[in-house]
Amino acid sequence: MREEELHRLLTVAAEDVRPSRPAVAGWERARRVRRARRAAGAAAVAVALLTGGTAVALRPTDPPPPATATPGPTHTAPPVQRPPAELSYPGDPLGRLGDPVSATLSDRPVRRALALYQPVDRDTGAESPIRVLGDDGLVRELDVVTPARTRDVDGNEAVPLKTGSLSPDGRTAAFAQTGQVIVVDLTTAAVRRFPLPGYLEHALWSYDRLLVGDDDTTYEVDPDTGASRRIPVSPWNVVVPDPGGRPDLLLELGGPPEGLMLHRVATDERGRGQDRVPVGTSALPPAHRVDEFYGRGWLRGERLARAGWISIGTTGGLEGVAVLDARTGAVTHLLDLGRDVWKGCCEVLGWERDGAVLLRHNPGGLLRWRPETGEVTGLTRDLYGAVSLAAH
Repeated sequence: MREEELHRLLTVAAEDVRPSRPAVAGWERARRVRRARRAAGAAAVAVALLTGGTAVALRPTDPPPPATATPGPTHTAPPVQRPPAELSYPGDPLGRLGDPVSATLSDRPVRRALALYQPVDRDTGAESPIRVLGDDGLVRELDVVTPARTRDVDGNEAVPLKTGSLSPDGRTAAFAQTGQVIVVDLTTAAVRRFPLPGYLEHALWSYDRLLVGDDDTTYEVDPDTGASRRIPVSPWNVVVPDPGGRPDLLLELGGPPEGLMLHRVATDERGRGQDRVPVGTSALPPAHRVDEFYGRGWLRGERLARAGWISIGTTGGLEGVAVLDARTGAVTHLLDLGRDVWKGCCEVLGWERDGAVLLRHNPGGLLRWRPETGEVTGLTRDLYGAVSLAAH
């Protein structure tokens, strides 16, 4: 047999012999198949990306799908609102203002005061010492100084605690006195007295300065040094500014009925930016109007809140609180408190950071009003006397 025939015969015979390790051989074949498939898949993906990327680059960008509007609230609070017949009291740190005194300020200065409170006897009108509610919930007596009553040139007197006495950060208190202003550091109990001429009755904070005034004069005072200058604003109508606003611009709000005005006053030496706009009520229902403002006005952002006497139709002398747009003078919201309250009951005490207005509600209460929702809730009952809050 020739050699070629022998080689062919052996090859044919070997084709029927199975591998001695079939599992190993199977895994090896499978591995080779997987490698081949991965290589083929990678090549296909590369081609697809190259082709698709080129197509995307050459194709104009499709317009975005139309935006779907998110449904808003089905209703908003009306511009004229009223408190509920029965107030709820959900609980608040300010509710402790009526707690008994547990310490003196000299023994336990505060880190920050939430409020100052001077009780007044309902029957005799006699006032008690001023109290300090700290952020720790304790009520202290202000024992380091006893401010006298303020008085005007005609001898009319009032308790020394004013709504603007407490600084926005709750660390300092100021009291106008005849011929001077008293400044108390509530964190150290230190007292400073700065002489100023006049029967001073008003004290409020403007950024890091004090505004102190008598019947027709307002001083801007540095509470650290006592340096002062006169500024051209009414001590009765000047609005407590937003601490985050412009320190060179103040607002006045007031005037006679049918002539209420919002006055923007620049207090820098250039005297620019002064303008007057009438108070408007076109956003209110017909026959609703503000006749006169009282108490202190407070600014928060571009919104201004102040108490006043209002009229609805032919009914006048109603108590109310107005919120105005500080840019245009338009009254945007009105809280109608009616007549079943004390006259001049409802002075505004400031704003909270969430946009709620805090106000008195005599006899003896503090309220929180949210103009955007119309919600009115109670803070505390039976609190007779003067209150000043660190409300900003």
